[in-house]
Amino acid sequence: MPARRPKTPRSRAAPPPGSATTPPPPKAPDLDALRRAIDSIDHKIVRLLNQRSKHVVSVGAFKRAKGIPIYAPHREAEVLAKVLGLNAGPLHDRTIEAVYRELMSGSFALEQPLKIGYLGPPGSFSHVAATRHFGSSVAFEDLHEIAGVFTEVQRGHVDYGLVPIENSIHGGITETLDALTAHAERVHVYAEVQLEVHHALMANCAPSRVERIYSKPEVFSQCRTWLATQFPKAELVPVASSSRAVQLVAEESLKIKGTGKEGPPIAAIGNALAGDLYDVNILFPKIEDNPHNITRFLVISRQKAQRSGQDKTSIMFATLNKPGALVSVLSVFHRAGVNLTHIDKRPGGRTNWQYTFFIDAEGHESDPPLARAIRLARRHCRDLHVLGSFPKSRRILS
Repeated sequence: MPARRPKTPRSRAAPPPGSATTPPPPKAPDLDALRRAIDSIDHKIVRLLNQRSKHVVSVGAFKRAKGIPIYAPHREAEVLAKVLGLNAGPLHDRTIEAVYRELMSGSFALEQPLKIGYLGPPGSFSHVAATRHFGSSVAFEDLHEIAGVFTEVQRGHVDYGLVPIENSIHGGITETLDALTAHAERVHVYAEVQLEVHHALMANCAPSRVERIYSKPEVFSQCRTWLATQFPKAELVPVASSSRAVQLVAEESLKIKGTGKEGPPIAAIGNALAGDLYDVNILFPKIEDNPHNITRFLVISRQKAQRSGQDKTSIMFATLNKPGALVSVLSVFHRAGVNLTHIDKRPGGRTNWQYTFFIDAEGHESDPPLARAIRLARRHCRDLHVLGSFPKSRRILS
């Protein structure tokens, strides 16, 4: 009996489009419907924001009647922590924080207009830090020098001042340390701000035409590798500040405006805010060699800040003239379990080789471990001043 031949499977015809075995093509989103939904949400957001603002006005009236400071960094930290805890995405925390900082800035204007003094000129990194922290609804005052910021806060000509205290590359800012020494008993450290430092090359001409570049010497050093690679033949001209460098480019550009000529063959290294203020184009953003450059700023006030639960305390002291006095002071904090996050020094100014020391300790000065450590440290010091307890900065602004 002959062997059976295996059956050849029959080819099946492809099922018609839209049959049960073939998934239908994805439905295109209804763009108009999505936009209507967004518009509806925007109406609700604006209504709720204004509803919130009515309560802010009531809070402001209460604060004025009781003499309570309008800007309270412990309350700011509390609000930001709460809203960021509610954020389930997809918006980044940085976006939520920026929205609420601007919202709180508008709230200041409703409660009582605030004036913030900073180290100018406009477009400086102190100006950037002030606007990022306080928002755009407050008034800003260029006080030209760090000492001037302290003086104007002390006199009440501005409500708060913002000054740089240290840079992650260059270390402590000596002018601020000296001003803290001079004003230790009349102003207080009220808050801290951390800002990412980004440099941009700006000009109103094509990159190929740049012959001279203006900026601060410190800025040139922070962009040395990039400049050597991209503009090895350009002349580097030092000026007093990066914002002044951008001003110079703007001034030269105005001289030939309307002549039909291209912008002058000069550039400046500064920050994006300065470019916006003085109408100078950014050719290359973020040209710094170290992308992790951060400057820490202090907010100073005539009032003391309330505790937030996550605080720092700044302390200034001069030790007794005896062997091991500095070790004795630092050991007190060590034995109390208090972490010191920053230490710096300045010459005492009266006697050679005697110094004033500055430390930041974790905790509020009213916390029992830190309060006891401060009390014991005084035994080894000629002078000791608590410059202020304030909420610890939890995020770095960009």
